[in-house]
Amino acid sequence: MPIYVYRCDDCGSNHEALQKMSDPALRVCPHCGHEALAKQVSAAAFQLKGNGWYATDFRGSPKPAEPAAAAPSCATCPAAAGTSD
Repeated sequence: MPIYVYRCDDCGSNHEALQKMSDPALRVCPHCGHEALAKQVSAAAFQLKGNGWYATDFRGSPKPAEPAAAAPSCATCPAAAGTSD
């Protein structure tokens, strides 16, 4: 379940709530009791990185680098024949 951040427009206090996405937004401030809470935009708790890993995941040891494949030889190429016309 995501954690939502609310801010009271009357008293300025911040409040975090663990809610389902389908739950209605909170309206009553737990600090002052007024109906003045507004849902805030906050950063996600994880970061997506390339190759399917999250920045917050444990990866283990890095993979060793694969050796570069040798270029295929071509008997009809001028460089392979050693001559250029």
